[in-house]
Amino acid sequence: MNTTKIELKENWRFHLGECEEAWYKGYDDSGWRTVTVPHDWSVEAPFSRAYSSGTGYLQGGIGWYRVRFRLPEIYRGKRIRLCFDGVYKNSQVFCNSYYLGKRPNGYVSFSYDISAQALFGEEENEISVKVVHNDLADSRWFTGSGITRKVTLLIEEPVHPAQYGCVFRTDSISGEDSGAAAKEKDVSGTEKVSGTQAASAQISVVHEPVNDSKAPVSLKIRTILLDGQQHIAAEFTGTTELAAGEQGRINQSGSMDTPSFWSPESPYLYRMQVWYSVDGGEAYLVDEEKVGVRSIAFVPDQGFFLNGINRKIKGVCVHHDGGCLGAAMQPEVWQRRLALLKECGCNAIRCSHNPHMPELYALCDAMGFLMMDEAFDEWENAKNKWSTGHNVYPPRHQGYYEDFPQWHEEDLRAMVRRDRNHPSVILWSIGNEIDYPNDPYCHSMFQTMTGNNDANKPAAEMQYDSNKPNMERLAVLAAELAAIVREEDGSRPVTVAAAFPELSSQLGFFDALSVVGYNYKEHLYEEDHRRFPDKTFLGSENGHSEEAWRAVTKHPYICGQFLWTGIDYLGEAHGWPVHGSPAGLLTTAGFPKPEFDRRKKLWREETAETTCMSGTTAGTDGTRKECAAGMSVVVWKEKDILTGLSWEESALQRGYLYQILVHLTDRNGQKVTLDDREVRVQVQGDGRLAGIDNGNLADVTPFGSGSRKTYQGDLAVYVRRTGAEDISVFLRLVLDGAQTETVRLTL
Repeated sequence: MNTTKIELKENWRFHLGECEEAWYKGYDDSGWRTVTVPHDWSVEAPFSRAYSSGTGYLQGGIGWYRVRFRLPEIYRGKRIRLCFDGVYKNSQVFCNSYYLGKRPNGYVSFSYDISAQALFGEEENEISVKVVHNDLADSRWFTGSGITRKVTLLIEEPVHPAQYGCVFRTDSISGEDSGAAAKEKDVSGTEKVSGTQAASAQISVVHEPVNDSKAPVSLKIRTILLDGQQHIAAEFTGTTELAAGEQGRINQSGSMDTPSFWSPESPYLYRMQVWYSVDGGEAYLVDEEKVGVRSIAFVPDQGFFLNGINRKIKGVCVHHDGGCLGAAMQPEVWQRRLALLKECGCNAIRCSHNPHMPELYALCDAMGFLMMDEAFDEWENAKNKWSTGHNVYPPRHQGYYEDFPQWHEEDLRAMVRRDRNHPSVILWSIGNEIDYPNDPYCHSMFQTMTGNNDANKPAAEMQYDSNKPNMERLAVLAAELAAIVREEDGSRPVTVAAAFPELSSQLGFFDALSVVGYNYKEHLYEEDHRRFPDKTFLGSENGHSEEAWRAVTKHPYICGQFLWTGIDYLGEAHGWPVHGSPAGLLTTAGFPKPEFDRRKKLWREETAETTCMSGTTAGTDGTRKECAAGMSVVVWKEKDILTGLSWEESALQRGYLYQILVHLTDRNGQKVTLDDREVRVQVQGDGRLAGIDNGNLADVTPFGSGSRKTYQGDLAVYVRRTGAEDISVFLRLVLDGAQTETVRLTL
């Protein structure tokens, strides 16, 4: 039987609060709410100053989820694995009353083998998940609460790959058509790709087969790569003998002639299929995923090379939330966001500061974004977490550090193993601002240490304190983490986003790194390039100034920059009622801000005028006037780039999230940028309102409300499909307390 994946999306029961008997298979949950997973309960509740400013003034708590499903008899004797893409946080999972385990980390993917607990035929299986998020000041950004990413059943034959155990890699590419010979630099220093095919490429696939049967087997593994026309572009076969219960390892490698290679301009993907045949029996498909042929190199004096071509990274940092959607994001929302960032000239994404949902990586593969994958914001000691406003004392000290000693290796390996087949991923980051001064690491070399957010800190917090952790410890931990990464994947460099290299660079913090990321330290580029001639440097986090970008284009050895940030995000709030960070090029609702056009001009080096974002119209007297008279309503309609389905096809899938973009207009139909014009939304039929977002980070209207006021004339309305029939959406514009216009959409 081919490996089968079944997503457990519908008919989850949810209860907010402790329920100690909910682990029990026979528990009566008929009084619980029915929800769709992914689900985030934090954004369903009102904002409150009683919660943490760091995580967006939204609630946490304890929640329970329960779901029932049947498995047909044909699955009896197979390996059944229950896979979670992410649960925030401290999850405990039960299957048919059996306790499977816990996972403190809320961002990593994890799974449990439920073959021994599973029931087949007419008897129902029950999964119970307890989620504990009581420590609300556990982060500096919004985390969400609940089963925030998808849940999948993986059904396999007893002889199957280890999880993420089919590893594709491009070892080298060669030939003039790879772009290594003909290069043309644009004015920003990026060499344009003149070809899309390499004369040849050396590729390899490593297989980690597992024999969970009770007898030894002879296993044949066939790997094929299919091109866009479904022709076989490469094929490998190999055999091995596996004892009962044994996990093996097989290396397959060879040459591909004239492959199309992957780049941001031409993100060509092959479909890799892996087939097993046991003891000469019929072959069955065990793995299928998209991969890309590409080479990367980080050269200390010259910067970053992709497919032999030197180029600059024009990246943005992103957090994982979707504004009113919270942490329960959907691929179609990310697709719209990424398309806008691509238009701006962006070619890279930094996953701040944790692994993100798997679909984001697949979108970056398909749409052509380089990625920095990041594991941790905190190691074995707590950072300051601001709970009543940014840098407002006293801080809180909850967070991942409590679990780092026991879980860091398993969590780090989980990230690398899951994401190592993505051509978009070019860097593994083991930490963000771990060396932030006095937070909490310090050293006697600096009696006073200040960071970029220390303006309001008491003087005592900036002084050396021998009782605080010694920053020399970071070099030891960095070496350990880097070694773990390289055991799982040696094809990409290890980096870190350094906050205080003035000190940490003198204490061996960089020794284990291949690429060094600097956060807001452009003034150190030249000096530290001389100090560390064997290291490659990158702006892992940068401000929006033109000077920060010119520091990249001026120095060939600086690979590029990642702006803080690409999109506004919830949390890291400066104080009530503001509940998010306005650092993005896009609002939380996904609308471009004025900075978007300035950045577009800078990154693309355009001479065209910047688009006016005011949306005002000219009056007959020559003055500028704004007057809202109606609405322009547009439904975002794009082909699903991950599945290949048309918008019409994908939008009929249960759970699809319609994105309805509302803009205020004047009597001439021109956009106006007025705030505080109320729009009421009602949904009928086979859909429900999933949220309304205006991008105003000071608007504390509950995200669950059926109405919201415009901000800069904009609103984004999200409607989730719940069935196969039509959906009617009514949008009513209210001016001066009276309804002035109603737009009806049929979806």
